Amino acid sequence: MDLEKRLPAEPAPAPAYVNETAPAPAPRAEGCLVVALRLPVRIVVLVLVVPVRIVWDALVVCGRFVFDRALRPLGRALARLGRGIGAVLGFVGKALFVWPWVALWRFVLKPVGLGLLWLGHVLLVVPAVWAYRWVLTPIGHGLARLVLVLVVEPARWLYARLLTPLGHGIAWLARGVWWVLRGIGLGTWWVLRGIGIVVGTLLRWIFVVPVVALWRWVLAPVGRALVFVGREIGDALGHAWRIAGHLSRAVWGFLGRLLKLIFVEPVRWVYRRLLTPVGHAVRDTLWRPVSRGARAVGHAARQAIGSVRESVREARADFRRMLFGTSREKVPVTGGAGARREPDTVRGRTLGSGTTPLTKD
Repeated sequence: MDLEKRLPAEPAPAPAYVNETAPAPAPRAEGCLVVALRLPVRIVVLVLVVPVRIVWDALVVCGRFVFDRALRPLGRALARLGRGIGAVLGFVGKALFVWPWVALWRFVLKPVGLGLLWLGHVLLVVPAVWAYRWVLTPIGHGLARLVLVLVVEPARWLYARLLTPLGHGIAWLARGVWWVLRGIGLGTWWVLRGIGIVVGTLLRWIFVVPVVALWRWVLAPVGRALVFVGREIGDALGHAWRIAGHLSRAVWGFLGRLLKLIFVEPVRWVYRRLLTPVGHAVRDTLWRPVSRGARAVGHAARQAIGSVRESVREARADFRRMLFGTSREKVPVTGGAGARREPDTVRGRTLGSGTTPLTKD
């Protein structure tokens, strides 16, 4: 005895916009022949597609690398160069071709054209309007009245009195001829229709019925079989391509991890565990003391060179004084803003041997 209370099954919601009168499509049943044909086809296609997919993935990766690392930067550089050249050429083109023509149009052709337009209006349009209004219009009205009297009224009388009765008679005669020809045509039509029915029936049984039978019992089954085989091969190719993609990713992932373990990780370990400490030790024990010593030697050399330059300068001054003597001191001028308060000496004014007031003796 079932002690649990079971809930009644809820009816499935009816899909929207469903034609209740149309029968539901029945699922297509697949027989054992279809399954037996599908499995070998998929196995063969998988074996053939897997190498192609692996090579395709390798080519895709190489193509993306070349595109990202070479073609895209080259394209950007060429685009920038093209924009720069285009800007320069545009400026040069405007300066050489556009601006001169604009200036020519604005300051020469447009004023000349406006002047010619005004002159043509004064010399041609105004006289033509005057001639049309006061000469041609009266002459036209007179000619129209003359044509109406001499041509239109006689033609209207001729149409009403002569051509209309003649046309009615010709129309009545044509209707009689039409009825006679219609009777002859109907009789001929029934005869030709019977002949056509007989000939059509013969042609149908000779040509159409055999062609329809050939199509229905030979060509259509063969076509359905070919469509089935092609669809199965296409489905097999799709499944094989997807499975080959998974296998290709697995193969390339394994090769990548293997290359990483064989090459990248040892190089990283050597760089991190060996080269970095050695480099730090060389930097701390050799390079920094050598650089300090080099800076100290350079500083001492600069000081020595400075002292040598100073000695050479003093020896040159002593030699000049020995040859030419000392110059006579000028008497300072008292008063005025430009008076000198210090005697002229050969050397410049210093604060002793030091360079700052704090180092003066």
